Amino acid sequence: MKDLKDYSLLRHNTFGLEARCHRFLEYDSVEEAKQVATILRESSLPYIIIGGGSNLLLTQDFEGIVVHAAIKGIKVIGSQMYCGSGEVWDDVVTYAVSCQLYGAENLSLIPGDVGASAVQNIGAYGVEVKDLITEVEAVEIATGETHIFLNAECAYAYRQSRFKHEWKNRYLITHVTYQMQTVFEPHLDYGNIRAELERQGITVPTAQQLRQTIIDIRNAKLPDPQVMGNAGSFFMNPIASREKYEQLAKAYEGMPHYTIDDNHEKIPAGWLIDQCGWKGKSMGRAGVHDKQALVLVNRGGATGQEIVSLCKAIQRDVKEKFGIEIHPEVNII
Repeated sequence: MKDLKDYSLLRHNTFGLEARCHRFLEYDSVEEAKQVATILRESSLPYIIIGGGSNLLLTQDFEGIVVHAAIKGIKVIGSQMYCGSGEVWDDVVTYAVSCQLYGAENLSLIPGDVGASAVQNIGAYGVEVKDLITEVEAVEIATGETHIFLNAECAYAYRQSRFKHEWKNRYLITHVTYQMQTVFEPHLDYGNIRAELERQGITVPTAQQLRQTIIDIRNAKLPDPQVMGNAGSFFMNPIASREKYEQLAKAYEGMPHYTIDDNHEKIPAGWLIDQCGWKGKSMGRAGVHDKQALVLVNRGGATGQEIVSLCKAIQRDVKEKFGIEIHPEVNII
């Protein structure tokens, strides 16, 4: 177990922001997670639990304890994958495809760790990880006991789970089990997946071809955090009532949307932000990516507070123009 004082969080956030914490604890086994739980119970300091830092915006030093999972290991049991919470998510997708286990291809290259996938309900290109998760194993901080939560108990919804709300900071996730498919059934009817495959002359892709196409699309739109600090999609796509959507559709011909149910439509936040003229613009050292308006970037030396100010300005403009509120997907500390 790592137990470090006055620790820099620079390599634990993809925005590339310098911030320090009073104490840093990292566990790489269930037993170490139980030790960490004991420390947290006995300490009077506040604490936060982080993953790979790809969904994190640090605005100041944290005068408390930061906890990080580093449990590794991927075990295939039939068509299920039992994964350590510290595994890199995209490594799991890579391994699944290599084992001819399918269903996660559209989630390729999403940054972050396995544990965070279960907290955030990561999703992309018409697929959400909630449709793969069967169980989440976690150590309860208050008791040190191990619990196994079934999918239905986690109350998954769009970028939501009980781990983000009433269970926040109550559990240390140790493992996640995913139910994969043994027959490849590609999901192609979201965004420009099919168009990109056709551009390559592919009509019936293999799992590896679909995965590579998703990677190519993401790389074309999203900046490399090693080059330009960012947390990927900064905002969640808002879900509007059918009435609100129809009102906007009359005013904005060709407005993109995705039907949720008979009464709700999802409207891409990136499109809303773009329509407000923010794509490629900056406020000081924080900016909006010039290829994808959903991505806020650190152009070099930005502070967390500068990125928050940019976020608020964008939220204000979208609200004024469309009457729709957009909310950050990232966790702001």
